[in-house]
Formats: sequence, C-alpha cells, structure tokens
Amino acid sequence: MTPSTRAAYPHHEPLDTRWADNDQYGHVNNVAYYGFFDTAVNRWLIARGLLDPATSPVIGLVVETGCRYFKPLSFPERLSVGVRVARVGTSSVRYELAIFREGEDAPAAEGHFVHVYVDRSTRRPTPLSDVMRAALTSIGHG
Repeated sequence: MTPSTRAAYPHHEPLDTRWADNDQYGHVNNVAYYGFFDTAVNRWLIARGLLDPATSPVIGLVVETGCRYFKPLSFPERLSVGVRVARVGTSSVRYELAIFREGEDAPAAEGHFVHVYVDRSTRRPTPLSDVMRAALTSIGHG
C-alpha cells in the first residue's frame, strides 16, 4: 500500500522527538509512534473543548491500533502528526494518522487507532454528541 502524502491529512499537530524516544539502535523506538498518535488526537480534542482529561464525563478508550513504518526518525527532529477521521460510528471513531519529518511530504509512519467513547464512571459505550460528531466530520475523508 502506498502511503498518503501530507496533503491527505486535514489537521497537523507539531511535535518534537525527545531524547528518551531513541532506542539503543539510534532511532525512535516503535512504541514512541503510538505516543505521538495519542498526543496529536488528544491535543486536537482538548483544543476544541471536546475533552478535559480530568473532568469530562465521556472519555475515549483505545480498542484497536496499528502502524506501518517507512523510514526511521531520531532525536532531535521536528515532526508533524497528520490527523484525519476515517469513520464515525455511534460511539466509536477510527482516526488515521501519519508522522511527517519537518519539510517532508511522505510520512515516516502511518497508522490508525479506534477510540470507543465511554462514560467515565461506568466505562459503558456512550453515543457521540452532535458537537463531537460535527467536529470529527470536519477532519474526515472519503
């Protein structure tokens, strides 16, 4: 499968690699990519008032994730994480993400994760609000 370009992602969240992201092989360890994905989506949600990690009555739990790696990253590098929404269900969202090195159009990695939105107390799935659905649709594709 051919990776998407930077333009295929309607939102980009800037991030920098950290010293601790590198592994003994001298590149960003694969687990750090998942942290980049999670950070980008949660920053997007917080910036739009859709999530307060400490008090929101509805929170997103990751139930599925995957990543394809195309080229290594290392510390120090400036990145952007492209974010788009592939599918909005009743209580779930499939986010697609790509990590781009500053100034590059092709991603170093591309992946996805699925949030199921649940009641914070009961952990039972909760339908997405109309406000949330509209915001998610604004960065949807296809």
